[in-house]
Amino acid sequence: MTATPPSTFIVADDHPLVRGALKEIVGSLGQAARIVEAADLEAVVVALADNPDPDLLLLDIHMPGSTGLSGLAMLRAEFPGLPIAIVTGSQDASVPRRALDLGASGFIPKSASFAGIREALERILTGEIYCPPDLDLPPEQDPEVVDLIERMRSLTPQQTRVLTMLGKGLLNKQIAFELGVSEATVKAHVSAVLQKLGVDSRTQAVIRLNKLASET
Repeated sequence: MTATPPSTFIVADDHPLVRGALKEIVGSLGQAARIVEAADLEAVVVALADNPDPDLLLLDIHMPGSTGLSGLAMLRAEFPGLPIAIVTGSQDASVPRRALDLGASGFIPKSASFAGIREALERILTGEIYCPPDLDLPPEQDPEVVDLIERMRSLTPQQTRVLTMLGKGLLNKQIAFELGVSEATVKAHVSAVLQKLGVDSRTQAVIRLNKLASET
């Protein structure tokens, strides 16, 4: 009889103590688990390349390489079937709604208890979209953000990555090097991004992207 392979979890946070705590909680779920750690967004991408189809990604939104929810947007575009639980200490009241609108499978405050985080993970693993029951989750109030999220859903994974790199201030040649493509290809992606976001310049695109940045 073939043994059931262990579940794979990616724990992404730039603080080792937080990763350690989350690993302990994942390990308490009562199933064989393979846990991969990542300390920045680049490491998350590498972990996903090395571990296709993980059962769950636990993602902090304040890590090197990610500006607010831009990292979630990029990962959601590049890995559309990946369950992503946002685990954050952010106090920004807009984050839960925006994270779920961008396709997160759940929102878990770091202030939650061991048992609370464990319950949240269990529910997300069953396919539920989780948000703490005591958390007020009104509809997005900023029409610009509503429009931006809708427009970002139209971006291809590569266009989303280019937009994220524009947000970091990278030049076309730097983006081309990072993605392993020509500058002409990057220019074409930038033009498509500007058109889909309804803006005329890279600066305006970055300003729109920063609407997804929560407080730091």
